[in-house]
Amino acid sequence: MTKGPNILIIHADQHRYDCLGAYGNTDIRTPNIDALARVGVLFANSFCPYPVCTPSRYSLLSSQYVHQHRGFSNVSTLSPDIPTLPRILKDAGYRTASVGKMHFTPTYLDVGFDEMQLAEQFGNGRYDDDYHRWLRSEGVCDRLDMIDQVSEFRKEAPKEYWERFGAFPSDLDEAHHSTTWIGNKAVDQLDKWEDCYNFLMVGFIKPHHPFDPPRPWADMYDPDNLSVLPGWTEKLIHGDNDNNHFSYEGLSELSLRRVMALYYASISQIDHHVGRMVSLLKKKGLYDNTVIVYTSDHGDYMGHHHRILKGNRMLEPLIRVPLIIKCPSDYLLRGIDSRLVNNIDVAPTLLSAAGLKPPDTMAGMDLTDRAASADYVFAEAGYEYMVRSRTRKLLVHRNAELSMFFDLERDPLEMKNLFSSAEHQSEIARLRSQLDGWPLFD
Repeated sequence: MTKGPNILIIHADQHRYDCLGAYGNTDIRTPNIDALARVGVLFANSFCPYPVCTPSRYSLLSSQYVHQHRGFSNVSTLSPDIPTLPRILKDAGYRTASVGKMHFTPTYLDVGFDEMQLAEQFGNGRYDDDYHRWLRSEGVCDRLDMIDQVSEFRKEAPKEYWERFGAFPSDLDEAHHSTTWIGNKAVDQLDKWEDCYNFLMVGFIKPHHPFDPPRPWADMYDPDNLSVLPGWTEKLIHGDNDNNHFSYEGLSELSLRRVMALYYASISQIDHHVGRMVSLLKKKGLYDNTVIVYTSDHGDYMGHHHRILKGNRMLEPLIRVPLIIKCPSDYLLRGIDSRLVNNIDVAPTLLSAAGLKPPDTMAGMDLTDRAASADYVFAEAGYEYMVRSRTRKLLVHRNAELSMFFDLERDPLEMKNLFSSAEHQSEIARLRSQLDGWPLFD
């Protein structure tokens, strides 16, 4: 094998695809991620395989759909028999490390990382990870995050928490905030890199709720100057109810823009640390030989159909994710790639860039193969399955009354459910038939 490139994956949590300057958002400031898009590839039609944190992450690392690896929940584990990107790279001689949020069960699950420095948020991880042990040694607590994530504390949350949908400046100073800790640890890892055969995965907790960037980031955006994102409605539609993390009875354009201001600030704070990583790689002379990936496990409604956060249905802002890949040579054509892609395609692509053959267990495409393409993209969530072409989208639910079909050419914001429309039954049947050929579907 020739001199293998370094690989850096920067993985955000709950980052809606169009909340980056590179994806056309003119309100948000993300100069460093945008710069990666200018010198790399921006995938305009990128999707996650399952819009829940842990299942999506296992799919990213294994290049398997969730019904294949069977890690269906945030407290699931991944079988050691399933080949993963970090383990394959490690076996090939790479030094592998992870920093930040991985969301594994158990917390330090061995998927092939030589070293793990973790900052978790949900479940047992927050009680035994490196970040929270450090916070305890510093005598501080991420109080707002605990209220948002730990059910015992949420039951006692003050009225303001519910009224503001968990959107406040952090109770931590910037030095103790998770984004800063993760950024610092990532830079420390990169500073240890020498020449080639290095792999680092950096998982940021944010912009996942609570929407709590520290100051001065929390003051970066004026809510009154933000444009509500496409898809906002004054009330819930498609028969949705409000039994999610928050009640949406008080969600107005004003309250949504307050949430957006802190959501955007969290993304801008991540972007700052992306810039630090890139600057260090350039200083060390390693930037040109490093593949850099920016993506997320799933999106956020952020106002779409009168909802925020995640859950419920696989609508576009939830199932679409940013995917930007900066390659050191001509592995990928630079610019905008309009192919339908899924995050299960990341591992085969990176292995190919490293000169390694993806194992047969991996279901994703190698995106360095310019002839590789897909007519459909698939995803699943609970009792629902998605098959989507460039212009049509079918959500098949176990309860047929909840199934949905959208003509995305005429209705890109998914306002009109055509599942019961007589004139669209042939199209619905055609998309439904694609599930029969879905890899290893059972």
